Amino acid sequence: MTNTSKKNIHLYLEANPNPHSLKFVANFMLTKEGEIYDFSQKENLEKSPIAQELFQYPFVKNVFCMNNFITVNKEESYDWQEIQTIIKECIYKYLETEQPIILEKKNTSDTTIHTTDTEIEIKIKSILDEYVKPAVEMDGGAIIFQEFTQGILKLSLHGACKGCPSSTITLKSGIENLLKKMVPEVREVTC
Repeated sequence: MTNTSKKNIHLYLEANPNPHSLKFVANFMLTKEGEIYDFSQKENLEKSPIAQELFQYPFVKNVFCMNNFITVNKEESYDWQEIQTIIKECIYKYLETEQPIILEKKNTSDTTIHTTDTEIEIKIKSILDEYVKPAVEMDGGAIIFQEFTQGILKLSLHGACKGCPSSTITLKSGIENLLKKMVPEVREVTC
């Protein structure tokens, strides 16, 4: 007797502060915890069949996969009301195939503590992990620690945060102020 039951898939949309981005949330994990995959301008698509599918549409600008969601950034000239159902159906149909969304795995956890990290870097990563990362992920994005040198913390933004009109305000007014208060050695936060 063969088991022909398919995975029960629920997919819903979440808006975020970026008007050109929507978060498509599944009821199961799509990637391993801490792994992020960001595809822009049709680069490295051989690593992600779902990104290949989505980039067939002219209105898709960026595809970001993490945890249980896929964030899609659209070209500005398109309206979400016209394209969100098309994208949702594309993602849903792909998930029904039960094929992996990522073929080449990588771990890009942004707050992994390494033995070479300084005490200040460990403190920064811990604060990012506890206070910043959950809020950014709820909005369909990710923030990655790049480096901390001479008081300047460099981060990179991914997913819905990339190209979001409010990301500069969030970065400067929110994240920078928080880190300056909690880690006096931080003088500036940049992308």
